[in-house]
Amino acid sequence: MIMKKPTDIDEYISGFPPEVQERLEQMRATIKKAAPQAEEVISYAMPAFKLNGMLVFFAAFKNHIGFYATPTGHEAFKEELSAYKAGKGSVQFPFDQPLPLDLVTKIVKFRVAENLERAKAKKK
Repeated sequence: MIMKKPTDIDEYISGFPPEVQERLEQMRATIKKAAPQAEEVISYAMPAFKLNGMLVFFAAFKNHIGFYATPTGHEAFKEELSAYKAGKGSVQFPFDQPLPLDLVTKIVKFRVAENLERAKAKKK
């Protein structure tokens, strides 16, 4: 897999086999569409999106795509995410199933709203 730390998301994605790259690009496009103002970054050696703080991260593993929307994003959608293997702030989307892109969109929009609220509260 990836040996040196990627400097951007393109470099990260290019380090994987074509079928994995396709899934990573689907995740990236879905997140971009849900949060068009968000900035693409690499954080913790993973693709991530930032808007008034970190929004979400995603990464490829041997058998799944990991999606990290911080504990709050997962908590708010725990019903919908219950079909997947999950940790406190992570969920695994297995390669043998289609990516739940509608759900990813909802979670990203939730995180955008959450970060905007937090930013507003800080300004007061």
